[in-house]
Amino acid sequence: MFKLNTKIRMTSKHEVLVRDRFNILITSISKKVPLIKAVKGASSRLVNSGVIYGADLEEHCAGRYFVDVFWKMPRIEKLEINRLTEYCLKNNISCIVPTRDGELPFFSQHKELLREHGIAVMSSDYSSVQICLDKLVFFEMANKLGFPVIKTVENIDDINSDSYVVKERYGAGSQNMGLNIGKEQALLHATKLKSPIFQPFIPGKEMSVDLYVDVTGKTKGVVVRARELVVNGESQITYTMRNLRLEELCSGMAESLELYGHIVFQALIDETDRLNIIECNPRFGGASTLSLKVGLDSFYWFFLEAMGVEIAEYPFLRPREEKRQIRYPEDLVI
Repeated sequence: MFKLNTKIRMTSKHEVLVRDRFNILITSISKKVPLIKAVKGASSRLVNSGVIYGADLEEHCAGRYFVDVFWKMPRIEKLEINRLTEYCLKNNISCIVPTRDGELPFFSQHKELLREHGIAVMSSDYSSVQICLDKLVFFEMANKLGFPVIKTVENIDDINSDSYVVKERYGAGSQNMGLNIGKEQALLHATKLKSPIFQPFIPGKEMSVDLYVDVTGKTKGVVVRARELVVNGESQITYTMRNLRLEELCSGMAESLELYGHIVFQALIDETDRLNIIECNPRFGGASTLSLKVGLDSFYWFFLEAMGVEIAEYPFLRPREEKRQIRYPEDLVI
């Protein structure tokens, strides 16, 4: 039985447990040092700022040197919700920030149970997460809702294209992807995948769109990023820009899919200036820290909402000046 110094705070939307010390757990930290630093920065602005816990399967991951306390977490398939809850209560953890696609189903499935123990999770509900992680279902749902999403099929013959994209139906779309290849090569590449899906290859400019959806289901802010240099599916050089059509499109999609928290859409502006949505990642992205620098205060907003604070008084202030981000390795000597 754990003795906690807690109190109940009521809001018009939900009831939460608020602890005097606001400790935070980031999972699958790996080498996501910029994300850890962003969480720390947002946490430091809270009156009851606490300890940053970091969890990962790999005991010697780089991220452990940037959190206050490290937890060698079991594989998500073997993690029991009672064990997670016990760990959080024992360490007075009020918030969990999942960072990997593969763990989102677990956290979204247990989101309400954790909330009952005063632990908020930065995740959409289970049904919304499942839609986003299944690229075929995502296409079918978005298409049904009338959004311009790139056609996605299991049978390549259902697409008439000179060139194709082949990727896994589930998980990160950039892994083992075949890009801009002919039909025969696409079919050959598909034999190397577990659950291959096909899309037409569309030339154009790759974009990422970061946004935050609050507890009321409304978009708090949107930032468009142009992907200048992409390595293994992640932006190494990216810069912010304004595109009202794309901002409104992704905002509308996020709200229609009933997403919550920080969301990243991948999009393409083709040669005719048509907007094409590729996929949606319902979590904080690898280069999303750039959007924080132009006012998308996702972690801070999430922490405030976890404490039952209405964030309407904390506006999204988008500066006119755009920013460019270059991601590079850096050494830490201790």
